[in-house]
Order: sequence, then structure tokens, then C-alpha cells
Amino acid sequence: MSLPKFILGDNTEYPNAIFVIHTEFPRFIINLENDEVEWFEDFDAEDQKELENETENAIKSATDFYDSEIAKYDD
Repeated sequence: MSLPKFILGDNTEYPNAIFVIHTEFPRFIINLENDEVEWFEDFDAEDQKELENETENAIKSATDFYDSEIAKYDD
């Protein structure tokens, strides 16, 4: 199955939260309400450097995706 790079999610138990799920490496879910990130990967010391370099870009991309999707609803 082919998945989109980002998926939006919500949950009635977290009424103010909007989740963006990143399905490619490094896989994570970010709660845009508080910017909390949960990683779906296990990282070793070697991966840690790559993670540090990619984290900022991946989170910015997730936020940009959300903004783009919301803008489509506003049109």
C-alpha cells in the first residue's frame, strides 16, 4: 500500500489537539497543540546525528502541510 507522506488526525479525547503523522523516515506524530513529538523509530547513536539534522526540517514540513490543508478548506 502506498501512503501519503503526511496524514492529519484528531481524537475526541484530545479536543484541542491536531495531529500530523509523518509516514516516512524518520516516522513520527506531532501534536500541533503543544508541538510534542512521538517518534516511531528507535534511534542508535549513529542515527542521533541524522535525527538532530532532520528534526527541524521534518517538523516544519509537517506544520506547512497542516497549514496547506487548512487553507484548502478556507477556499
